[in-house]
Amino acid sequence: MSSQPHGKPIPVPDEASRPFFEGMKDHQLVIMRCPSGHWRMPASRRCPVCWSLEFSWERASGRGKVYTFAIMHQVLHPGFIDEAPYNVTVVELDEGPRYQANLVGIANDRIQVGMPVVATYEDVGGDVTLLRFAPV
Repeated sequence: MSSQPHGKPIPVPDEASRPFFEGMKDHQLVIMRCPSGHWRMPASRRCPVCWSLEFSWERASGRGKVYTFAIMHQVLHPGFIDEAPYNVTVVELDEGPRYQANLVGIANDRIQVGMPVVATYEDVGGDVTLLRFAPV
C-alpha cells in the first residue's frame, strides 16, 4: 500500500492483480474466470473449485448484494479521520465472489444485508481507481 496525497492508503497492483486494476481504470469490473466457468477473486494461480491453472480475465456485471457490513467508529489510520464513522461492506457479486469495499450514496444507518448494489468507481489519482458500491 502507498498513500494518496491526502494521506489515505491506496493499493499498489502487483503482477497478479494488475488486470483487475487496469479494468477499474476503465470503470469496468474484470475478474478471473476458469474454463469451467468459476469466477474467482482475488486473483489466484489455481481455481479454488476445479483447480484449473487456466483462466481469462472477463468483465463481470458489477451487480451484487450486501453480504455483511460493519460501521467503523474508531479511526485506525489518520487518512480516514474526516470520514468516521464509515462503512466497510462485503458485497457478494452476482457471479459469486465476495469483495470488500465501501458502500457510497447511502447513510450508514440505512444499509441492510441483502440490499442490491452496483459497482461504482472512484478515481483517486496516481493512475489508481478504487471499486466502491452504491445502492441500486
